[in-house]
Amino acid sequence: GHTTGPSLNNDKLYKFAYSAEVYVDQVKASLQKSAGYRISSDVDVNLLWRNPDNDDDQLIKITIKDVQVENVNERPAAKNIFKGKSTEKIIGKEYLEALQRPIVVELVRGKVKTFYSYQNEPGFTQNIKRGLASLFQLQLHSGSSSEVDISGKCSTTYHVRQDQVTKIKDLDSCERETKGFTSHNRILDVGTKATSATVYVLEDSFIKSIKAEENFVFVLNYRRKTGAKIVSKQRLELKSVQAGLGLIAAKQVASVIKTLDPNYVAMPLEAEPVKSECKKCPSLSEHWQSIREHMHPDRLSKAEAAKSFLSFIQNIRRATKEEILKVIRSENKEFLPQVVDAVTSAQTPESLEAMLEFLDFKDASTFILQERFLYACGFASHPSETLLKSLTEKFKGDVANEEIRETLVIVMGALIRKFCDKGDCKLPAVVEAKRLIINRLEKATKDDNVQMYLLALKNALLPEAIPVLLKYAESGEGPISSLAATALQRYDPSFLTKEVKETMNRIYHQTRKVHEKTVRTTAAAIILNSNPSYMEVKNILLSIGELPMEMNKYMLSMIQDILHFEMPSSKTIRQVLKDMRSHNYDRFSKMGSSSAYTGYITRGPDVSSTYSLDILYSGSGILRRSNMNIRVFDRNADLHALQVVIEAQGLESIIAATPDEGEENLDSFAGMSAILFDFQLRPVTFFQGYGDLMSKMLSATGDAMNVVKGLVLLTDYLQEIQLQSGPTASAEFLGGLAIDISGGMEFSLWYRESKTNVKNRVAVFIAGNTEVDSFFIKTGMETTLEAETALDFISTVQFSQYPFLVCMQMDRVDSPFRAHVTKYESLPSGRRYTARKGKAAALAGNEYPLHQENSNMCKKVFGAKSDSAGSWF
Repeated sequence: GHTTGPSLNNDKLYKFAYSAEVYVDQVKASLQKSAGYRISSDVDVNLLWRNPDNDDDQLIKITIKDVQVENVNERPAAKNIFKGKSTEKIIGKEYLEALQRPIVVELVRGKVKTFYSYQNEPGFTQNIKRGLASLFQLQLHSGSSSEVDISGKCSTTYHVRQDQVTKIKDLDSCERETKGFTSHNRILDVGTKATSATVYVLEDSFIKSIKAEENFVFVLNYRRKTGAKIVSKQRLELKSVQAGLGLIAAKQVASVIKTLDPNYVAMPLEAEPVKSECKKCPSLSEHWQSIREHMHPDRLSKAEAAKSFLSFIQNIRRATKEEILKVIRSENKEFLPQVVDAVTSAQTPESLEAMLEFLDFKDASTFILQERFLYACGFASHPSETLLKSLTEKFKGDVANEEIRETLVIVMGALIRKFCDKGDCKLPAVVEAKRLIINRLEKATKDDNVQMYLLALKNALLPEAIPVLLKYAESGEGPISSLAATALQRYDPSFLTKEVKETMNRIYHQTRKVHEKTVRTTAAAIILNSNPSYMEVKNILLSIGELPMEMNKYMLSMIQDILHFEMPSSKTIRQVLKDMRSHNYDRFSKMGSSSAYTGYITRGPDVSSTYSLDILYSGSGILRRSNMNIRVFDRNADLHALQVVIEAQGLESIIAATPDEGEENLDSFAGMSAILFDFQLRPVTFFQGYGDLMSKMLSATGDAMNVVKGLVLLTDYLQEIQLQSGPTASAEFLGGLAIDISGGMEFSLWYRESKTNVKNRVAVFIAGNTEVDSFFIKTGMETTLEAETALDFISTVQFSQYPFLVCMQMDRVDSPFRAHVTKYESLPSGRRYTARKGKAAALAGNEYPLHQENSNMCKKVFGAKSDSAGSWF
């Protein structure tokens, strides 16, 4: 009764029946139709030696016999891949012999102190034996401790009730080398849950039965219906106790092992890594040839492009630098940008080396490829320190193209943020890149350079950069001040200190100098979004009516949007509106065409998404800024999926109108800036200066300028798992986006009309593969989802009268959607079982409702249009 572990009787042979099962299926499915298999066998256990000085130190021998492999669920003969095959044929002679060679385990107080087996045995059979040996580890009193078994070093809790012991292993606590990575943003990532429980029933101080079960669940955070589970079960039941061999007499364990078989060696109980080789995989070049046609630039908004992109990345991750360079060097300029997207997104040391060897930043002719490489780096799901170091070196060196130099530093900013979000802000490469950006900004004299470093900070979102951004927001000139303010707007409100809010109030109320409307409205948005005080809200409301004409209307619209959408500051605004001085007809009846509106695109149980559209005009009816945003969020995280801003200034001279106060000397300019998945891209200029404007207007074709085109890896998740029964499993989810965003602005002086058009065409493909690899059989489930859609945002302005007519439209076309699930079991011989099911649907297109005023205006615009039919010049 003094033992703290199970105790075996001398001279006895314990005969057990053992089985290990694995199941792979969808998360909510019952196990009756799952893919999987069962290994069953007899197990003989006998005591070899007991320490004469310590009854609790025992050496036991465990032997696996009569191994069988079968389906885990009943299958008709035609669908049974094991039918007519002996175990030796399925597992292989050498493996079966290795599996049936006995192991020896030293148990001290119920814990495995040493695991003895034969060297040079296949890792796979060794792991099955480790899984069996780990089952014999238990303690006979309740409590928690840290234990080492096949899963690594894990915290384990025991609950003991009479002859029953329950062992709960916290799989998240296990310390062992595992391969894998996750996506940078939580919304694009995969949620996981892992549990492990073992129930022991004891009889006569030894084990009567063991039931163990492990569950692993994986779900896409943005669509929790899409996911997979792996269930692993082990059972060990005592069948009989027979007379066995006597004990070996010895003082020490070492001499017992020597007597037994000198070939035994002590080995770690923790699983050893095993990987089965891919036997019939095509080479990288062969694979590229098979998908090449889907990667044509004209097909980039199709789901097939995103699918091919993902399969290519998987292949590149297995390839050497030489194989990658061979594909790159053999391709023409039409297809090369897509190859660059995929190679860079693979994010292996080999793919990075290949790209850096291939691209020459001193050569301006490969501008497109350099840009695609840098953008793919900016979207990296798990960037390496080497990547940031390489980009910093390139930036310090010679770069032939100025726009590439800008893009380099903007991408460095995005990478800094990804490292800091993961808690890696102190890595040498990150510290160096941060210092470089902040120091160079302080020394910059040319506006272009200042803007470039501000864009980098807009991506990096460093708390220590806030004072610098405040300085530029308040004292910088037009575009610089506007950029610094929009950078501050991207920070989480928790970072916006009292000093930030004081500066924003000074900018909005122009207490130190006159600011442009674009900067003032951004300042107001920051104040209203960061828990404003009663007085701050009151002062903003009192200013409405005293502002330039269109700005009055814009601010009013912003306040109404906050109330309509129940944003956090709506409570304070409602309190202030009870005061009649702030809330009166004069203030709230201002004319104008500017507006701000927020609405839902989807509201779901997993994630919701909103769109917001705000447009600010100058007093003469020319667009100053249009800003469209799409955000996706769940309970814990949010993602700025898209922002497209079109800004214009100094265009009044075209229609001989008077500029607004403080905007008399602005240079003519129009351009577009985009944020895609939290990453600010390099802005695009439509025209700069009056001469450039006139030449473009006279040759205006209304052709859209491309802002973003390419393939983006959104979800990138891989986790390798060690099952406690011995096999390894992996869960991989990849989500690819093929995207084509273009924007244009056109004028017709004849009809006194202007039009901006932003076209977003996207295709998404998501591929999940959850697999258990037992060397002689692979079983798993593949999940695919695909969708294609296009979102158009058009605003038409007629400035032949005041207030001018503005009609905004946001349309989504019909969008096909397909989902498939394939469960499979396959043997190396090629014999395979698959069960596939799928569904296809079409999401009907729709026009997103904006505010009522906009609907009324559109009726007028399109009513007036039909009267004056004619073409754009």
